[in-house]
Amino acid sequence: MSQYQFIKQSAYEANMQLPKLGLVVFTFGNVSAADRALGVFAIKPSGVPYEELTPDKMVIVDFEGKTVEGTLRPSSDTLTHAVLYKHWEKINGIVHTHSTYATAWAQSQRDIPIYGTTHADHLTVDIPCAAPMEDAMIRGNYEHETGFQIMNAFTDKGLRYEDVEMILVGNHAPFTWGKTAEKAVYNSAVLESVAQMAYLTERINPSAPRLQESLIKKHFERKHGPDSYYGQ
Repeated sequence: MSQYQFIKQSAYEANMQLPKLGLVVFTFGNVSAADRALGVFAIKPSGVPYEELTPDKMVIVDFEGKTVEGTLRPSSDTLTHAVLYKHWEKINGIVHTHSTYATAWAQSQRDIPIYGTTHADHLTVDIPCAAPMEDAMIRGNYEHETGFQIMNAFTDKGLRYEDVEMILVGNHAPFTWGKTAEKAVYNSAVLESVAQMAYLTERINPSAPRLQESLIKKHFERKHGPDSYYGQ
């Protein structure tokens, strides 16, 4: 058995969740799963329909973006994943989709305001949107630069990737991450749901106020605080 079998299986199972959750159409998305000890990650092969995927078709890539194992070409977004894994050492799973509502917010170049408690159950801040990529970066190694576009947005906004596990890339689409590929997929589904709720909120009431700070604190801390009491 390949030493990479665990992350191949993990990446496969996570990728298969994307169509089930309605986060992708056709092949518009990818998930990767990393093994820090081995310095590699498994990622979906480029352009392969989900119904044709198997664990063995996952491609093994190192944190420089070089293929280590596999006969298929890895996702076109592989270098973005590689940059994030290389610089953000506490993540082990990354998801990229073009889910409808999150992508619409990205195309609008807007952070998603924190309007309600569903959002506050997961984050205490607006979901950030990275500024559109500059022309010089586009002319360079585009997918590689996308990773730095994401990291630069976190620096500019004073955010920590450990606290905010999602971002909208301006004019592009969302990325999410987590300690596992499974958690990254969960974050992707949460992001899409919150994006839809925020869109509908603004349609119903264009002057809807942000959630009050006391409710943000209450809902986040009851799930994630030192005295959390949500769940078993």
